[in-house]
Amino acid sequence: MRNNTTQMLVNRAQFDNTAESREKIRDRVQAVRKIEHTLEYVDLVGSCHGFVATLGRLVPKMRGQQFTDDERETVRRQLARVRAAA
Repeated sequence: MRNNTTQMLVNRAQFDNTAESREKIRDRVQAVRKIEHTLEYVDLVGSCHGFVATLGRLVPKMRGQQFTDDERETVRRQLARVRAAA
């Protein structure tokens, strides 16, 4: 296709058709929903593990260091974001 707009519309239609088909399968096959749930659960647990592991390596190295007020405030803001996300 030489026309970019036409190509974009065709691609969008294909994407929408695929998404619609995926939703129909999810509605009809409970096993698909269970598999998706398991994958999302494992991803969440893995993300939590990675976060804790990274902090476990970093925090001991930083003990005794002095932080500026700006640095402390930045850490507080980021921890608030982590809590909100969790």
